[in-house]
Formats: sequence, C-alpha cells, structure tokens
Amino acid sequence: MKVTEHIKNGNGKTQFSFEILPPLKGENIHSIFNNIDPLMEFKPPYINVTYHREEYSFKELPNGLIERKVVRKRPGTVGICAAIQNRYHVDAVPHILCGGFTKEETENFLIDLQFLGIDNVMALRGDAVKSETYFTPEKNGHKYACDLVSQIKDMNNATYLDDELQNSSPTDFCVGVAGYPEKHMEAPSVESDIHFLKKKIKNGAKYVVTQMFFDNKKFFEFQKKCKDEGIDVPIIPGLKPIAVSKHLNLIPHRFKVDLPDSLVREVIKCKDNKQVREVGIEWCINQSKELMDAGVPFLHFYSMGKSDNIKQIASQIF
Repeated sequence: MKVTEHIKNGNGKTQFSFEILPPLKGENIHSIFNNIDPLMEFKPPYINVTYHREEYSFKELPNGLIERKVVRKRPGTVGICAAIQNRYHVDAVPHILCGGFTKEETENFLIDLQFLGIDNVMALRGDAVKSETYFTPEKNGHKYACDLVSQIKDMNNATYLDDELQNSSPTDFCVGVAGYPEKHMEAPSVESDIHFLKKKIKNGAKYVVTQMFFDNKKFFEFQKKCKDEGIDVPIIPGLKPIAVSKHLNLIPHRFKVDLPDSLVREVIKCKDNKQVREVGIEWCINQSKELMDAGVPFLHFYSMGKSDNIKQIASQIF
C-alpha cells in the first residue's frame, strides 16, 4: 500500500513510522530484526530503509602509486525491504539515490522493487562521498533529486529509457522526497530550498519527510512556507532523540541543524550518557505531543540502528 493511502486510512490520526540502516557488511539480518521487533507493537504501516552508496579507500603500493578501492560498508537495502515485507507484513520504503547510480542502474533498481511488490520509494540526491568536496553525479546519472523523481514518474507512465520497447508495463510507485525545515546545507536560503522542493512535487513526488529538527517552531514555519508556495502534499516530521553527549557536536556538524539552547543546557548538566539519554527521550516526547496536537500524519523516527529509546518515546504517545 502507498504511504499516501496509509495517511488517508489514518483518518486524521497521527501514525508511527521509523527508519533503519542496513547492517554493516558481515553482519546478519537478525541485527535488523532485533531492532524492529520491539517497535512493532506501535503498528507502523511502513518502515524506511536507507541506501548507502560506495565509499573509497586508498592504499599506497610498493611502487609508490596509490590504489583506489571501492568499498560498500552497508549493502542490502533491497533484500532488507523484501525481508521486512515478508516477515512483518508492513510496507518497506527503500531509499533510492542519485549518487552512485546511472539512469540505467536506477531503472533496473526500480524494476527489481516492482517485481518484489514494493509500492513506495524515497528519492534523494544523496551526499558527496568523503573524497569529494561537492556532490558529483555518475556519468549519465542524475544530478538532482527532482530529475530522479521525473524518471520514476516516467516509469509510472510506462516510459522507459529504451524508447523502442513495445507494450511496456507501467510501474506504480508512490514517491517521497526530503524537506529541510532549516534548509539543505548547500541551499543559499530557505526560500530557494522550498523552490526546489516545489519542483520535486511538480515532477511527481507525493509526500515529504523532513530532516530531523529539535525546535518545533522551525517545522511549523517550514510547513507554512510550503503551504504559501502551493505545496499541498503531506509533510511528515522526522525526529531523532539525543542519546549521547557527543550528539551536541555531531548532529549540528553532520546534519546542519540547530539545537535549542535549552536542550543544550540540559544535556551539559548531565553527569553521564544515561542522563543524556533521558533528557533526549523527554525532549522528543514533548516534541511529539505538540506535533500530534497539530495533526501531523505521521511521526517518523530516525532510529540510527537503535530502538530502545524510540520504544520509550512511542510508549508514551501511541
């Protein structure tokens, strides 16, 4: 079932969803199940599964030359989605990226998803790899998420890259895209960011999931600006509870989001990470309650491979 259909079936009630990471290469899928199992009591209609593109390692050879080796540390997104749908009978939403894919590889990826009965995808540009200063698309790949959305929409209209195909079957993907209440790190302004979000909607995206935020005011302002620009698709807030003290530096650096001064002060007062975790849980519960009162369709939690604090939060609000 499509995410938009789950929203419609919710009849205005806020529902629960979350995102998981594929396990590191060499780990088995039970590490995924062990984190999903405790959250199933909250009846998530869907679970997002991230995709992690290639990374590069560099090794100096005896002759002085440098060898570049492609490394994929978290493979398995498609297989995990199939396993989730088979085991839990809920929808899995794989992330699909511009980065690391040619248009042909994107098409093949989507065909695999269609054959598995996967109805939803989250279309993202993806980040630059560590060896790049700025994002660089593959040769004959997409540079922007709006172009990736267009390709998916074309396939939904039975238009494939090979225009000589006869009697092509249309796909039927519901496409989600990312939104940034505090703007994308590369966007010059919030207004320009919303301009390009609007373009993704125009090209076929049906709903938005936001980057994590810790101040609901930022979300409500973003929501209003989207509405003022004519964006009328559902906007799902993404939440992440602070769990350890190093998040005070890691989250603003990596995700380019601000932490409210009052939250920072509470974390600084903590004597250990156990106390930090409790502060993060309480803050996220308060965020969640306010967002639910505002009628958001889902609360979407970024689990980052851990589910114990998400379970504590969900048990207080669902």
